[in-house]
Amino acid sequence: MKQRTAATAAALIALVAIGLALLVSRRSQPVGNIGVPQPAKPVKLSQYLGVWYEIGRYENGFERGLEGVTAEYRVRADGLIRIVNTGRRGSPTGHARVIQGWAKVVGGSDNAKLKLSFFGPLFLADYWILDHAEDYAWSIVGEPSGRYLWLLSRRPYLSPETREAIYSRARQLGYDTDLVRQTVQ
Repeated sequence: MKQRTAATAAALIALVAIGLALLVSRRSQPVGNIGVPQPAKPVKLSQYLGVWYEIGRYENGFERGLEGVTAEYRVRADGLIRIVNTGRRGSPTGHARVIQGWAKVVGGSDNAKLKLSFFGPLFLADYWILDHAEDYAWSIVGEPSGRYLWLLSRRPYLSPETREAIYSRARQLGYDTDLVRQTVQ
């Protein structure tokens, strides 16, 4: 019984430590948009699902040093969305780091706002699809604090004109694109 209580206490301490680490890392992130807008248009999940390539991001602790970053979204049998994020240490051919999680659509958001978790139900994060191309060729993702931003594409490589169009749209949404770290694919 004492071993079980000790294991439960250790697990609780680990969860609290993870939570505190996440809070500290979030506070150290620069705010790139002090007035994050609501998502610009509804999202058709059937078109949003699939693989996305990260073109650029605001640097953050959980992706530091990663290149070749992708995110894959699939509907699970229970209706939640399965997330598989993959990044490669140091270069697009580096050692793969994979993390899995899940997301659920926020009611009344036209599918443009999700709550996602990679650490169980205690740690939910906002994921706002702020804008996307009509054909879902690109997407701009953020959250309410303005500390996180992801520029995503269906293709790993973009023409300079397409890249500039995405950056321009991010600036129109109020983001400081000078803070964007381009991801090497």
